[in-house]
Amino acid sequence: MKISTYFPPVLRQRMNDDMSLRKLAVKTQISYIRAINRLSEYLQHSPENTTRKELREFQLFLVNDGTTGTTINGIITGLRFLYQITLDKPQLVYKLSSIPVARNLPIVLNLLEIKRFLAAAPHPKYHAAFSVAYGAGLRVSEVVSLKVSDIDKERMALHVVQGKGGRDRYAKLSPALLDHLRHWWVFANKHGQMHREGWLFPGLDPINHMSARQLSRICVETAKLAGITKQVSMHTLRHSFATHLLEAHVDIRIIQVLLGHARLSTTALYAQVATNLLREVISPLDALENKGKTKDKDKS
Repeated sequence: MKISTYFPPVLRQRMNDDMSLRKLAVKTQISYIRAINRLSEYLQHSPENTTRKELREFQLFLVNDGTTGTTINGIITGLRFLYQITLDKPQLVYKLSSIPVARNLPIVLNLLEIKRFLAAAPHPKYHAAFSVAYGAGLRVSEVVSLKVSDIDKERMALHVVQGKGGRDRYAKLSPALLDHLRHWWVFANKHGQMHREGWLFPGLDPINHMSARQLSRICVETAKLAGITKQVSMHTLRHSFATHLLEAHVDIRIIQVLLGHARLSTTALYAQVATNLLREVISPLDALENKGKTKDKDKS
């Protein structure tokens, strides 16, 4: 990212310090800096000297420029941090409003597609990583950050360290998933691809774990090898995990805990894609017609 000449280094450092003090995720910090960088280029002067009118015109510029609602909301969040926290000028941004963003239903694979997908994995490491994403419902960042020591065979759990929001949690380690991980562990140690106490999914250099970008790229390629036409990502495996549990009548509050969701409303979205549950529901129209048939039968 090329830093604008209108984004003073001193201001950038103050903002970096404020973000570090609050232990914001690296991705969040980069997003905030990118937002202020874009504002600086638009203003053609330092953001320190802006006005409420200029900020309003900047948001209008983003809308007219075709910037997506999601991107605009991210930029506004960055602006609020700068002016509310770093510059202590909350009056400049209190009228900035977020844009409603349409929420699409998640893409979910059925059981046969999951089976084909896992079978198409080009390497035991990827097969094991995909099995964790689907079998335990982990995010891609959580999958690649696992260490061998995070596998708790006694409690049949995976220790997710510093997941989204900086929260630790335990994910389910099923017997089938343990078998997949054991197969990968034996293969990796036989070929010198893993340190016994190191990363569960190491990169080319075992000192570092495999990157989320690499695993995501292999995921897309694997879906093509499996002949799956849906738009598959690593998050699709997590979506499928939650949906299949819901279809198996697992309590939604338990699914919320397994996924590490802070709000139940986020987990409840999967009820809209759990088609097996829809098939089990009896429509009032069917009930009405069945009742009518019963009456006709009784009369005869």
